[in-house]
Formats: sequence, structure tokens, C-alpha cells
Amino acid sequence: MLLHIDSSADTTADSVTRQLTETFVRTWHTAHRTADHRHRDLSAEPVEPITPAYTTLGRRVEREGFVPPAKVPALIETAAERYEWDLTHPYIAELLAADTLLLGVPMYNFSIPATLKAWIDRVTFPGALTDPDTGETLLRDTRVVVVMARGGGYGPGTPREHFDFQTPYLKAYFGNLGVPPENLHLVAAELTRVDVLPQLAGLEHLAAVSLTRARAALTALAAA
Repeated sequence: MLLHIDSSADTTADSVTRQLTETFVRTWHTAHRTADHRHRDLSAEPVEPITPAYTTLGRRVEREGFVPPAKVPALIETAAERYEWDLTHPYIAELLAADTLLLGVPMYNFSIPATLKAWIDRVTFPGALTDPDTGETLLRDTRVVVVMARGGGYGPGTPREHFDFQTPYLKAYFGNLGVPPENLHLVAAELTRVDVLPQLAGLEHLAAVSLTRARAALTALAAA
């Protein structure tokens, strides 16, 4: 199953990440005609931020060791905890069912959108992504494709390279969850605001090359 998540606040017409995730999805459907595809738009349907009831339940689960999602309800003590778990469990189940996770992630203020962070906080419930028998990650075979867009230039050697907290955060997050490096693909389109930011004037060719390379990389990944 392909789990496709967009986090851009822009509409498809204005969002580079939405356009690029659609490129991936079209190619993926051609290559995997019978496979399931599920789409979540975190801007249209935001994930609720976690609350004290979520963290209280999470700590209780941690004290029990590796508890699979099916056994979490037995540890719930309040209506607020029940509400939090009922919100959280569908997102976890959806992620665990996915063979490929496709994320559209624009750079907002040098990092990821708050909508995506809310989803990350929900699905990273203690023990939910871990095999209770072996302690191994349940995401070891999941392929993660992250489509990033940056209004400016943040690649290696650029003046703003060290302003990029998007790439290292996503690498650290998925690496910590146990997604193997060979299964994590981060594809970035840079200088996407070249048409509106005067300070980027003269970089139109570099922007076009970056976008073309991103499309080609995503087409190849989707067809694999």
C-alpha cells in the first residue's frame, strides 16, 4: 500500500511538493495498478496536537515495556486517554500497513510544517512501531520517499546550507525509527520561489534544473 501524505498549506496550483507527489503517484499507479493508495492532506484535515492525556498514557505504556497497539486499550484509565488513543491508533495502523510512505514536505522557517510534526507526534506512540517479541522496528521494510521543496538554496556549498534543519531532522527521525538508509529517499527541489523573490533573480536556470532533477528522481523511485 502507498500512504501518500501532503503537508503543504498551499493548494496544488501553488505547491511544488503537491505537484511532485502527484508526479510520483501517477507513475506509481502505472507501475502498481492493483495496489492500494491512501492519501492524507494534513492541511485540509489537520492532525490534532497531542495533549497531557496522550503523554500520560504513553508513559504508562512505556512502564509496561513493548506493548502492541492491540493491548493499549487495556491500559487506558480515563475518558481523555480513550479519546487520545482513538485519535492516534488509526494513524499508526495506516502507517504500519504501508509498503511505501510518500511525504510532501515544504520547508517552513528552515524546518518542517507544524501539520506534519503533529502527525509525527501522533504516530510515534511508545512501542507502537516496535515488534513486541523481538524489539525490532516494524518499519524495517518500509520505503520512505520524502519530497522536499525550498524557496531558496540550501544545498551543499550554498551560503544557507547550515540553515537547513529539514533534511537532518527527517534523516534523524526515520533513522531512529529503524528505517534503513537504503529505504529512505529524500528528494529536494530548490529555489522554488525564484519567480517571486527579487534576491533570487538570475537563478532561474538553477531552479529549473533542480525541479527537473527532482521530477526525474521521483519518477524513477515510483517506477521501481
